[in-house]
Amino acid sequence: MTKLSRRAFTASALGGLAAAAVLPGRAALGATTKLTLQAIWINDPEFNGYYIAMEEGFYAEEGLEIDYIPGGPDVIPQASLLTGKADVALTSPLETAEAIFEKGARFKVIGAQFQKSPDSVIFLKESGITTLKDLEGKTIACPPLNIGPFKIVLDLNNVDADKITFVPYTFDPTPLALGQVDAVVDFMTSMPYVVAQAAQKETGFILFSDVGMVYGQDLVCVTEDTLAARRDDLVGFLRASRKGWVEEFKAPGKAALGWEDSWFKGNGYTPDMTQFHSNIQVGLIDHPDGVYSMDDVWIEQTLASLNNVGIPATKDMFDTSLLAEI
Repeated sequence: MTKLSRRAFTASALGGLAAAAVLPGRAALGATTKLTLQAIWINDPEFNGYYIAMEEGFYAEEGLEIDYIPGGPDVIPQASLLTGKADVALTSPLETAEAIFEKGARFKVIGAQFQKSPDSVIFLKESGITTLKDLEGKTIACPPLNIGPFKIVLDLNNVDADKITFVPYTFDPTPLALGQVDAVVDFMTSMPYVVAQAAQKETGFILFSDVGMVYGQDLVCVTEDTLAARRDDLVGFLRASRKGWVEEFKAPGKAALGWEDSWFKGNGYTPDMTQFHSNIQVGLIDHPDGVYSMDDVWIEQTLASLNNVGIPATKDMFDTSLLAEI
């Protein structure tokens, strides 16, 4: 659900985006230990905190040099962990839980960047949609592989999926902008902006995490071996990354506006789109106890959501002890 929606949207809606080149940042200055980070997607505002932490030397202060690897539509972050290509990877909860509990991967989640995943139903406000119940009688564009999980969201809200017409989602904003479909299932960090610009109409969205399907996104995932061997480095990584996000939240998107020829080169974002994305994600990432926090309530809600989609996930996939050391 999480992977397909965002990855394919960017590739299609923004038109042939390529991962930006890996940049060293200031972390290389005086750093003593290299740590490789595999991102889940191409360089965009979703990762602003990491870029700031590199440029401001927050990782170097922890004795770390970050080798940052952008993701993309063909990148599976978990594979980078398994092959040793990366020490840390940002992953989706569904794929991570499947790898651990169905395939036996020895992974641990040591933090959660997004407290709420951006997965959502997006629509034009003029459609009259305000609740999931309003989707009955409507036509929804949904990725075929996402229909099963989405129907669980509908069931949790007493919505009759049989009263909804599902059509394949090609990750093109045009059908929604033209009113050919009533809603799409996608990330709300960029698609509402893209559709609003195309249709010149107001958009709205319903976040899955606000209607019973609670889970995060961009989980900070490592192998058990890396956790055992490099615990101090991982604590330093979390601490420096959190500092990066703290700086980002002081003026969301401000630093990113200067990255058109560096981190964001070729990613297709306009300055306005960068600002939209940077602003809208703050409430999904920030936490009273600090970025990456995984409190007991959130963990229980995430496990319930994973169990609802048929993954027998347990608390064992999470290790919150590193966060206590930041």
